[in-house]
Amino acid sequence: MERQAKILVIDDDPDMVEMLTMSLEAASYKVISAYNGVQGLQQARVEQPDAIILDIMMPEKDGFKVCKELKSSEETADIPILILTAVGDRFAATHYAVSMGLELDSEDYLDKPVDRDELLRRVGALVGR
Repeated sequence: MERQAKILVIDDDPDMVEMLTMSLEAASYKVISAYNGVQGLQQARVEQPDAIILDIMMPEKDGFKVCKELKSSEETADIPILILTAVGDRFAATHYAVSMGLELDSEDYLDKPVDRDELLRRVGALVGR
């Protein structure tokens, strides 16, 4: 039997976490969740997931900082990250700059609202399915 790929979802919106969890579990992924950047970093280190879905706008530590910390740590640097954000088409209206997004060392990027099939296709590519 094939090992279930483990996906860490880091997002401060409980409804988004629930939707992502239901979609991923229906596709036979094991899902771990964190509701802010600090929890997400802890979960990534402890759980060593096969991939991370990371929101940008979060309390305590935003996705830019989380991504940078994950990619600069030897124990988490190789975990592929899918950035998930609602600000992609309106960076100018937020305090996030396009240049901040370009500096991220994530493997993929997906705008909210999330298309379930596209999400599963991209996560599958990250974990080699």
